[in-house]
Amino acid sequence: MEDKPAFERDPFLRTLETEVLETGVREGRPFAVLEDTIFYPEGGGQPSDQGRMGDAAVLQVEKREDRILHFLDRPVEKGRVRCVLDWERRWDHMQQHTAQHLLTALAADRFGWKTRAFHLGPEVSDIDLDVPALSKEDLSRLEEEAAKEVAAARPVRTRYAGVEELESLEVRTRGLPRGFHGPVRLVEIEGVDLNTCGGTHLPDTARIGTIVLLGAEPMRGGTRLFFAAGERVRRRLRAREEAFGRLRALLGVGDGDVPGAVEERLKRIKSLAKERKELLRLAARLEGEALGKREGGLAEGHFPGRDLSFLQEAARAAFRVSPAKVLFLTGGGEGQGVFLLSAGPEWKGDLAGAGREAAGIMGGRGGGKGNTFQGKISDLSRRSEALAALEGLLGGNGEGGGV
Repeated sequence: MEDKPAFERDPFLRTLETEVLETGVREGRPFAVLEDTIFYPEGGGQPSDQGRMGDAAVLQVEKREDRILHFLDRPVEKGRVRCVLDWERRWDHMQQHTAQHLLTALAADRFGWKTRAFHLGPEVSDIDLDVPALSKEDLSRLEEEAAKEVAAARPVRTRYAGVEELESLEVRTRGLPRGFHGPVRLVEIEGVDLNTCGGTHLPDTARIGTIVLLGAEPMRGGTRLFFAAGERVRRRLRAREEAFGRLRALLGVGDGDVPGAVEERLKRIKSLAKERKELLRLAARLEGEALGKREGGLAEGHFPGRDLSFLQEAARAAFRVSPAKVLFLTGGGEGQGVFLLSAGPEWKGDLAGAGREAAGIMGGRGGGKGNTFQGKISDLSRRSEALAALEGLLGGNGEGGGV
């Protein structure tokens, strides 16, 4: 293998003929070690490359024990193999990583915000900055500075230096790994940054295309800055334009009127929800009063789509009419629901035993004490069986006060 792997020598190389030197299985995954590789291994906040190795898919690449392991979806044999890089993924990673270098340098040198960490995500990337908070104005200023440097098409180069040279070169680094030896790989944005990094980058800042800062949030005493660059910005803009277009069509208004139209409809929805709640409370009271007027000590009812609060409101109304009544009420639908077994203040006894019996029949569970037992059920189809059991336990008319 040459001194440096192919992904370092030429990050634009998309195919490579090489030798499979070693194969095996690690953690249940087949892997291969190559004589040379175009696949970047995960590291420095940048995910690994993916692609094809013969007929096998390269899913993950990691550097372990000074070897680069290529984890595959199927085993491969030793010998000659053709590797094909997932170029769209590589290009995306180079755009995001080069953008991160630029943002890190500008944030530190022009605003005094040092970078603590970097993460390249599948849709959005982020940088942890050593600053308590960032305002919208701060984000705008940093974004404008980045736009100027993108337009300047500053060359991006890689080179190597000895460890002892780093101090004299004024290199930006968060420190070398413990036990590191040998030359250090440096990535330079001409006139802006000199950084220790092993990742893949673009040859100039112009190919970043554009950088958009998406927002920031507090993170462990600092601030996490979210950004997107290059093709990701175009994809995000396209998706948001499509979504905004649907909003305009649904609301029947122009671009500038969308926020106001949404606010107005949200207010209306809130008002309708309040009205609905009041109507449901009234309906529950009417249902409860009707239950309270029924003959006998035990009254029952099922209310499709209604929750436990509806049943409780109905019970309170029923007991105002008939304080000695016992109620068995259920709500919900499609097999699952809620139940309430409750008695008025003049009924003497404990419903817990009867409640557990009814809940068990309907595949549910609940709790309570004294005059109330309630809970969830999973089999409403057995409601009639539960009712029959309750009639037996309560003496058929709700007067079994010893239950």
